Amino acid sequence: MEWSEELAGGLLQAAPDAILVLADGRIVLANDRAGQMYGWPVEELVGQSIEVLLTDHSRALIPERRRLVEEGAPGSIGRIVTTARRRDGEEFPVESSTALVDTAQGRVAVAVVRDVTERARAEEEKDRLRAEAHAHRSQRLESLGQLAGGIAHDFNNMLGVILNYANFVIEEAESAEPDVTMIASDAMQVVRAGRRGTDLTHQLLAFARREVVRPQPVDLNALITQVQELLRRTLGEHVNLIFRPGRALPMITCDPGQIEQMLVNLALNAREAMPSGGSLVIDTAALGDRVRLRVCDSGRGMPADVAERAFEPFFTTKGSAEGSGLGLATVYGIVTQAGGEVTLNSEVGLGTTITVLLPAGATPAADGATERPAATGGRGETLLVVEDEDALRDVAGRILTGAGYRVLAAEGGVQALELAAGHEGRIDLLVSDVVMPGMLGKELAERLVVARPGTRVLYMSGYAQPVLASQGTLDPGVALLEKPFTADDLLVAVRRRLDG
Repeated sequence: MEWSEELAGGLLQAAPDAILVLADGRIVLANDRAGQMYGWPVEELVGQSIEVLLTDHSRALIPERRRLVEEGAPGSIGRIVTTARRRDGEEFPVESSTALVDTAQGRVAVAVVRDVTERARAEEEKDRLRAEAHAHRSQRLESLGQLAGGIAHDFNNMLGVILNYANFVIEEAESAEPDVTMIASDAMQVVRAGRRGTDLTHQLLAFARREVVRPQPVDLNALITQVQELLRRTLGEHVNLIFRPGRALPMITCDPGQIEQMLVNLALNAREAMPSGGSLVIDTAALGDRVRLRVCDSGRGMPADVAERAFEPFFTTKGSAEGSGLGLATVYGIVTQAGGEVTLNSEVGLGTTITVLLPAGATPAADGATERPAATGGRGETLLVVEDEDALRDVAGRILTGAGYRVLAAEGGVQALELAAGHEGRIDLLVSDVVMPGMLGKELAERLVVARPGTRVLYMSGYAQPVLASQGTLDPGVALLEKPFTADDLLVAVRRRLDG
């Protein structure tokens, strides 16, 4: 069956790509798509030398392709990716396939050309996104390295103090005539280092928005008024503190302790920025459905590259002995965990302004949430203490036994359930770590309460994410004792939970 000339012409025009038929280097046939792609009317394109469509890049390929045309047998001579030129001189990327066809008029080359501009753009965009992702990944790794290095540095200092002073205590206690005063003094150094470690841990958790928050309705103006004396002591006599409270300020819902910590951190930064004295101005204002807290110092300010990194953990322009670099990182964590925003504006020689925006509105606080019980001793109640850290489990057991409680101790969830199953009497309270290998404290509590509905639960953890609701608040009905804790902290939390 022979194809009609009309059908062949229809196929030529229906093709989505440009089709050029070449003989002796000239265009003898072209479809409409070729005219659209190259910007020529088809009738003008036919008869032109192929040179009018070539670029330097595509022209460099001509000798090899001509050799293939002259020497090769009929058939495809391959596909290439190159560039082409429109009538107005614009160059664009193309993908071209050529086939040799023997006709009654002689051998011709049939070229099918596709404009791949959009594909090239997509590839460029893909490369750009890939490079951007690589840069972000490198930046994250650098930040994590900086964070890990900062933590290691600060904790190594504290551990050095703890280990050495603990050895001093042991050496003196084992001497022929122990000096009790010296032992007490050295032990206090251990306690101080431990407290610094506790503060650093809380700062890290606040930065990471993993700190347990206990939000309550707060009058921001009243809170700032209460802590003014603390802020003045923090700033020193050479810095003048000015407070300008806004009028008709709505209540906010936040953890007042965290707001106090944030203000102290900002005061410390301001003091460092004003070694020769100056002013720190704190003002508040109502802005629609938000409350603005602004802290402005008249210090030396920061260059743009420093201001850009100011909220990064452990980034500091001070010496390692002067600060950990967690001040503004902690502020950032506290504000974002409270659902707010924080920004920093600074210019060298003109001071620094920190602006905090917090959501307005108050949620009623739980009744008696902050009351401490009058008595903390036990009345013979049975407590099941579950902690995978042996030393800490022994500490908790020693404190609770000494206070009059009966203590059952287990190192994990499976052992705790077995211990409870074999215990004939009541278990009044489960005191469990939150994060443990094998079984989380939450799962242990759920399974134990099913078997013993009368058992209450108190969690203890330094990282309580598994029992936290959104924004770092505790799930309803959950009681948590944060690590590290003192004997008084533990006894108060246990008594409150038993009496709750």
